[in-house]
This record gives sequence, C-alpha cells and structure tokens, in this order.
Amino acid sequence: MSESDPVPGGRPGEVERATALSGELTGQGVHGVVLAYVDTAGITRVKTVPTAKLASAAAWGVGMSPVFDTFLADDSIVATDVLGSPDGDLRLYPDLDRLTVLAAQPGWAWAPVDRITQEGAPHPACGRTVLRRTVAEAAGRHGVTFRAAVEVEWVVGRGDADGDAFVPAVSGPAYGAARQIELSDCAADLLAALAAQGVDVEQFHPEYAAGQFEISVGALDPVTAADHSVLVRQTIRAVSRRHGLRVSFAPAVLGQGVGNGGHLHLSAWRGRTNLHAGGTGRYGMTPEAESFVAGVLGRLPALTAMTAPSPASRLRLRPSQWAGVFTAWGRETREAALRIVTGTAGIRDRAANLEVKPVDLAANPYLALASVIAAGLDGLASSAPLPEEITGDPARLDPADAAARGVRRLPVTLAESVAAFRADEVLRTALGPVLADAVVAVRLGEAGTVEGLDDEGVAAAYRWKY
Repeated sequence: MSESDPVPGGRPGEVERATALSGELTGQGVHGVVLAYVDTAGITRVKTVPTAKLASAAAWGVGMSPVFDTFLADDSIVATDVLGSPDGDLRLYPDLDRLTVLAAQPGWAWAPVDRITQEGAPHPACGRTVLRRTVAEAAGRHGVTFRAAVEVEWVVGRGDADGDAFVPAVSGPAYGAARQIELSDCAADLLAALAAQGVDVEQFHPEYAAGQFEISVGALDPVTAADHSVLVRQTIRAVSRRHGLRVSFAPAVLGQGVGNGGHLHLSAWRGRTNLHAGGTGRYGMTPEAESFVAGVLGRLPALTAMTAPSPASRLRLRPSQWAGVFTAWGRETREAALRIVTGTAGIRDRAANLEVKPVDLAANPYLALASVIAAGLDGLASSAPLPEEITGDPARLDPADAAARGVRRLPVTLAESVAAFRADEVLRTALGPVLADAVVAVRLGEAGTVEGLDDEGVAAAYRWKY
C-alpha cells in the first residue's frame, strides 16, 4: 500500500469533502490538481496529484522537501542553521475551500497549500501560515481585521523571440486603445477565465512600460488576497501561452525603464467600520489608521527585504518612476511610498485604503502582507504619530528639507535591505526565527549570484524567473 492511499486516520472530515470534490471534478473532466505554494525567493512551486488521489492528499498531505525554503530563483541552494540540507520532509495539505477549476488549463484544478511537518505541526517557514497567524493575532489582540488586494502588472512578449530576449508583443502606447486592441482576443479570454474561477476583476488596462498590462482585483481577507495573487498569475500565464505569447512578472525585464509592480492595497477594519474613512484625522483617517500608516512608514527600509526581494527589484525602485522609493506618504501621491487612497465621495467608507508601492511580484505575497500588517499593528499599538505628508516628487526636495521631514531613500541594494531587516525585531518576530533566517540567507544568496553584473545582466538573469 502506498503512502498516498486514503487509509483510516489522517483528517477524516477533509477526506470526506475531498472524496466528494474528487467525484465532482472528475465529472467536469478534471484529471489533476495543482498544489501550489510560494517559496522564500518568490517562486511558485507546485506538485500535482491525479484527481482520484485528492482525498489522500487531503488526509495525509503530499511530500515536499523543506530545502525549497532556501532555494534561490535560479534553483541554486543556500543554507541556514536549520534549513537547506537534503534531510527531512514536509506535507503539502490542499486548502479545499480554495480549490479552483482552472478555466485556462482544461483538465486541471488548483489549490493553495499549507505546509505541515510529518508530526502534524505547522512548518515554521510556511508563509501562508505566518500570514494566517498574523491576521488572527490582529483580530485577537487588537480587534482589527483587514481587507487586501494585490495589483498584478506584467509584460507580454512574443513567443517566437530569439532565445531569452524580450520583444514586446504589442506596440501601442501606454494606456492606449491601440494596445488594448492588439491584445483583445487574449485579454477577453483572460477576463472570461478569471470570471469562471471566481476572481473579481475591477480593472484591466495597458500600463506604462512597453508591452505592459495591469489587472486590479477586489479586496478580500489577506490570506485569500495572497491566494488570488498566485492564481491570477497562473491564469495570465496559461491564457497567454495558449495565444502563443510569453509573459513576465519580473520587477524589471530590461536594464532601464519602468518595471512591473505588485502594489499592496490594505484597509484595517473594526467590525464593519473602515478605520481609513470617517475619522477625525487627515483625509478621514481615524487616529488608529494614522498610527497604522505611521507604523508601516517607519519600517519601510526593513520591509523591502520582503516586498522588493530580488536584485531586479532595484532596477524598478528608481526615483521619479512612480515606484515609491522614498519614506513618504501622501494622498493620491504616486511618487510616495505610501499612497492614501480616499476613494470617491459616496463610497469612501468602503473604498478608502492604504497603497504600499515599493512592492513587486518577486515578493512572496504571504510574507509581504504579513510583514506590512505586523509593521502597521506595531504603529497602532504604540499610537505612533504620522508625520507631515509629502506632495509632488520627493526626489525634488532640497536634501536638508528632506532630512528634516524624515524623507529618505529606501535601500538601493539587497544588502542594505537585509541589514535593516536584521535590525528590526518586530518584523523578525512576526516571521519567526526560522523564516527570518531563511529570508536573510536567500536575499544575500540572490545578491551574490549577480555580483559583477551590469543592470542589463541583472534584468536578463531574472527576466523569465517570475
């Protein structure tokens, strides 16, 4: 009898659900289920099981080595004192509540997983578990819940381009109707697939860079928002491939120019009240919301170890490119790292939120959201004061004025981000020692792999990794 056989024991309730789901999936022509998680380097790793084995996976999990916590984007391996060896095993347990039939991959379904030890305990380096724990602690200790969304930007390249070169598949201008028309058939299929998968798309449009597009989705609880970020990218890639196109979510595909972002939108709620609207603070924020924003602002340099984790991230984080590379906030100020979105009059009680801009899609979305929430909660708990807002481009401030107002450039190297993270006890505690050490090792490992490369070389090294 193999370890995957659904024998008595395990998680009986999940087995019953999975057995029923397996029958439904088979009836829909689904032959396999993709079990997905995101590693420390931001790469989505998967195992798959035949639909008939879904009950076994739900009962006992599917084996996966913990070594992937210290994989780099190029699949080389670094190590910490507890991770990076060939020893040990974990179990991938599918979240059946998030099981989704993949409209763009006929015959397949998809589910995010929680990673559990063979003894049944949560794996300390599982980012999804860390985010769930952070959200639960926010509710238990502070009575605060969150709604979140992750923007997805990507570039579309020609599938017949030579080698690993990036050749834009469309030629129309930024935000231009011509570009939308050029990608019309693929885009229509993408929107149809996302709708079939239950993803609430709010906007789809051509973006600024060559061949670039963006999708914005509706806000959900943070764990589901991170799940959807992974699912949306899986769908974009699958639909594009069926149209003979190649896509990249890398922070930068070229050495110069605007890169791909993965901005986080986050709002804190107490019961049914959005703390970012209807308050007595600036732009309708409550005092708690102001302190939450202050907490995120104060820890932005350390947060970049999670939100902008690739050497290619530094090619995107350049001044005056709307990437938010200074410790500044402002209402609808797209050059500030933190943008206060008030929403349109009449829906501000629902729409007001905080946008965190120095984030890209090399980030593990679970770690990025958990870290930002932890930073904000620390500010909320200490009633941190929110400094003066910034208008315009912070890069144009007089250096002395910028220093007096606390406006400084975010780290320009991964080493600087790691140093700030190492010194930040709040963020390290939020991740836990095992995962915090993995973050440090992986970031320094990535920096080492591109040492000596120029900007174009760095972009090429990561162009098709994400």
